[in-house]
Amino acid sequence: MKYAVRYYTKTGNTKKLAEAIAKELGVEALPITVPVEEKTDILFLGNSYYAFNIDPEVKTFIASLEKEKVGKIVNFGSAALLNSTYKKVKAEADKVGIPMMEQEFHCKGEFKGVHKGRPNDADCRAASAFAGKIKEEEK
Repeated sequence: MKYAVRYYTKTGNTKKLAEAIAKELGVEALPITVPVEEKTDILFLGNSYYAFNIDPEVKTFIASLEKEKVGKIVNFGSAALLNSTYKKVKAEADKVGIPMMEQEFHCKGEFKGVHKGRPNDADCRAASAFAGKIKEEEK
């Protein structure tokens, strides 16, 4: 299986999770400014809510994906107030014909003092374990 990890972050929270996931998968975590150019079975895509939606840059990144190169997307992220971005990401992925795996990882993220210190080491270990489980299931 070939994996890729891309993330979008304004605070650095999602980058922490991306790096933990990438380490587990043996790949590099890269920002969404780096296109997915090689054939990838599973793309782990990190993002969060900004103003109650996924950032327009995330939408643009998903629109740039080629279904011939990306087999499936796994959603992950952190947020202080809202939880899963799954439905928002799936709506964009559906537009380009790339399926989303139902499994996703989400944890609390610090924002303006709310959930101070999150994601923490335990959250990063949980993200790593999540990626390991996906890796094992998809063998």
